[in-house]
Amino acid sequence: MREAIHFYLRRGAIALPQGRDTMVLVLTWAASGVDAISYLGLGHVFTANMTGNTVLLGLAIGQGQGLAALRSIIALVAFAVGAALGAIIVEKASYHTDWPLAVTRAVWVEAVILVLFTLTWHLGSRNGAILYSLITLSALAMGIQSAAIRHLKVPGVATTYITGTLTSMVAELTSWLRGRISPLAADSTGQSAALELPQARRYQGAWLQALVLLVYILAAVVSGFLQLRHARLVALSPLLAVALVGLNASLRHRRK
Repeated sequence: MREAIHFYLRRGAIALPQGRDTMVLVLTWAASGVDAISYLGLGHVFTANMTGNTVLLGLAIGQGQGLAALRSIIALVAFAVGAALGAIIVEKASYHTDWPLAVTRAVWVEAVILVLFTLTWHLGSRNGAILYSLITLSALAMGIQSAAIRHLKVPGVATTYITGTLTSMVAELTSWLRGRISPLAADSTGQSAALELPQARRYQGAWLQALVLLVYILAAVVSGFLQLRHARLVALSPLLAVALVGLNASLRHRRK
């Protein structure tokens, strides 16, 4: 085991992600921040993680909590609309690059929506129509981001939910440690398919997935702290993350 790790260190197989992978990590930060904000500040609803939001919807219906169910329904519908809009934006993207121009366009649309979200957040009141507007805007932005990341087809990585990423990471590490074929590779869903991959590439996949998990947790920690101590600043974290990705991607396109 130790010899294998030394081999990959010498070959440079273990390294911090660059380019596309770094931008994926920054978008993961944005998604986790939005989920933390929506859960803590928008009435215990998830606007990025639709798995959790669906569970909350079922619980609200089962317990007869009509308003809580309404918040979850609005988030689900807005996320679906955002995913559809994101799919329309990226559907004609070129596959000649690891980060197509159409994905950058989707990120900028997401950034504009997050600007509206941040401005609405700073209105102060989060009741009634303003609350529902915040839920709608944040879920819409996360739907667009999910469609854009799906189009990138990063094996085993999704920035708006972690269950699939965690499963992929464990599967990658298990196959790498046992020296067997990796079960993960890019496919039409950006998740997994059976394909033989070089061992270094297999480990790199698990390394990126582990970083996605870590970033998701750290962003939630930071957002929780800001919500408690500086609530007016918490909405800036996802916006800045998405804007940085948009700027970096735009510069990459210009250089190419």
